Amino acid sequence: MDRLTEMEAFATVVDQGGFTDAARKMGISKSAVSKHISSLESRLGARLLNRTTRRVSPTEIGLAYYDRARRVLNDAGEADALVSSMQTAPTGLLRVSVVTDFGSLHLSPVLGEFLDRYPDISVNLDLDNRYIEMISEGYDAAIRIGEMEDSTLRARKITESTLRMVASHGIWKHTDALYASMICPRTSCCIIRNRPTLLFGK
Repeated sequence: MDRLTEMEAFATVVDQGGFTDAARKMGISKSAVSKHISSLESRLGARLLNRTTRRVSPTEIGLAYYDRARRVLNDAGEADALVSSMQTAPTGLLRVSVVTDFGSLHLSPVLGEFLDRYPDISVNLDLDNRYIEMISEGYDAAIRIGEMEDSTLRARKITESTLRMVASHGIWKHTDALYASMICPRTSCCIIRNRPTLLFGK
């Protein structure tokens, strides 16, 4: 039998003072409650309840077990409640820092759809190219382009962006001058590279 169900049956018998009321509380038959208790006592190798025709009470061992079992059951209930609450509609303020070009071109156009889907969320979108201190500055997420530096934050690659060097036709007539000034080194000039776009979160 399920160990947690056995514990619940035992704790409910102690709480209700008998098998009949415990069965009513759990929504199962009295015989099912009795089987759970018998299975629990058999597994533990100890008698947990004193049974008389008039009342049921925990033994000394049963009382000690009840205290621990009740804590476990309460923790299990809180865990279930946590999952339920996390599946409800999100609410609150979401502060996001994103590099200017990416935010303007890709994030801003879909922001309205996001707010329509989650009307209880307010978004503070900060378009800024500087690297921020997420925790101390109070941001919930940040989107940056480039390789991830060592960080305790969690990061996920969401797309790739293309890095290009562009110039007018007149500038390219003077490429030797550009090479000489190292503005456009011969080893990297006009190379197009894909760079990861990372989403950071706390």
